[in-house]
Amino acid sequence: MTTKKILFVLTSHDKLLNGHPTGWYLPEAAHPYYVLEDHFTIEWASPKGGKAPLDPSSLEQFNDDVECKKFLSDNKAKQGYENTKKLNEINANDYIALIYVGGHGPCFDLAEDKTNIQLAEQFWKQGKILSAVCHGPAALVNVKDENGKSIFFGRKATSFSNEEEEQVKLTNAIPFLVETRIKQLGAHYEKNDKPWGPHVTVDGQLILGANPASAHDFGLAILNAINKK
Repeated sequence: MTTKKILFVLTSHDKLLNGHPTGWYLPEAAHPYYVLEDHFTIEWASPKGGKAPLDPSSLEQFNDDVECKKFLSDNKAKQGYENTKKLNEINANDYIALIYVGGHGPCFDLAEDKTNIQLAEQFWKQGKILSAVCHGPAALVNVKDENGKSIFFGRKATSFSNEEEEQVKLTNAIPFLVETRIKQLGAHYEKNDKPWGPHVTVDGQLILGANPASAHDFGLAILNAINKK
């Protein structure tokens, strides 16, 4: 029996509006990866393909995290995230779930990337899981359902919060605030009572995690949703 496949999508964007480096955020890839990799074949993609930029601040902040350290030296994982496929090479029919890793990068490239939007809409229309953590939901802000409405409209959602963005002093370093945008799109926005606390929302095929602290539970929610299908 062929193992079912899940696609992790990383940003290709490496610079904030203030000139500081950005990219994909380490624990938001590592933690769900280790929840899922024993059960599924994991593949990786990004808009440009190849080695996607890792946010150096996530290396600094999670250098003592056991799974993050393992992920950085895991040859099987590295083969994937250092050699990502281009999004335009991806066939939605090959995968059962799509996962967008956070980091500020998705606000710049994935949010507006036509190939990404088309791919996500294919997953949605096929009834497959669309999931994203932290700033990852930025990749879905232009994705519409079969009726032409935002997939956020009327659904539970979470993301990196405006308050958390203010605390890291990056409110003006990105094109838009994810919380604000998905509220504008009609989402029923939720978050932990405290900044940086974990929160995951599940509304049908849309599964979202709020921040780095949510990444493990986010992976578990995806696993649980797949097992229910």
